[in-house]
Amino acid sequence: MVLFLVLQSVDTNTGCKRCGKKGMLTDNDTGERFCGKCGFVISETLQDSGPEWRSFSKEGGSDPTRTGAPTSLAIHDRGLATIINPINRDSSGKPLTSSMKSTIERLRTWDSRSKVHASSDRNLRQALSELTRLKDKLAVSDAVVEKAAYIYRKALDKGLVRGRSISALIASALYAACRDTETPRTLKDVSDAGNIKKKDIARCYRILHQELELKMPVVDPIQCIARIASKLGISEKTKRYAVKVLKTAQEHEESAGKDPMGLAAAALYLSCVSNSENMTQRDIAEAASVTEVTIRNRYKGLRMDQNTDL
Repeated sequence: MVLFLVLQSVDTNTGCKRCGKKGMLTDNDTGERFCGKCGFVISETLQDSGPEWRSFSKEGGSDPTRTGAPTSLAIHDRGLATIINPINRDSSGKPLTSSMKSTIERLRTWDSRSKVHASSDRNLRQALSELTRLKDKLAVSDAVVEKAAYIYRKALDKGLVRGRSISALIASALYAACRDTETPRTLKDVSDAGNIKKKDIARCYRILHQELELKMPVVDPIQCIARIASKLGISEKTKRYAVKVLKTAQEHEESAGKDPMGLAAAALYLSCVSNSENMTQRDIAEAASVTEVTIRNRYKGLRMDQNTDL
């Protein structure tokens, strides 16, 4: 019988305590460490430095499925709490008896209540559920939602939530997160998605900006072009020309202090006129949620800027 051992030389500098020769080997299956010359066993156990989980998938490999989902600020308990399974079955899969069902139901109720002791916890739970609803309506990324949850938690710690609407404050936190991550979402978009007055969100946003000392980057109007163009089905050539117009305006500081959505709409209208694409001011104004007067005023400035550049 031939016995195959998977051996690995781990230390060629350490000498054997019995024969004094060098060349210590390790059996990776049994964990024994012994001398490769005389066979003297140094230790019978080996500490595993690999991960503590095992993969049970069909493909094998290093799939860490057992470790669970990562923690998230968008969950009121950061995803660290446990829940009682809503399926009324025991560990072997058999259905529970009627008396045990009522007992488990009471345990579920108390388990849910025990997670929210203070009013601030209940406030946070309601706000984050509202944030999840806004996320689906506005189609923003998880990074934006995490940032919004972080801003709201800071506001809650500072006591800014007391006496104010939870819906308006979480909507303003989401708008601040969109501004911070340069995601093109306007105040009107957030207002429509949350069915909240634009004035209330703006007031809460100003409070967050002042009290939390938020540093917001200036919104780039170039990012708004793709959004307006996709609504109207404008060609790629026209979009590229509009981007070029805005870059020229930024170089000449023509865009400073102006509404980015109005500038993007005016640049698209100028591009449509230059490329003979049939698009009216009203169409672009409705897609950009600005007025036709705004487009006309910004159009004059951009056209003059283009003429001076030529």
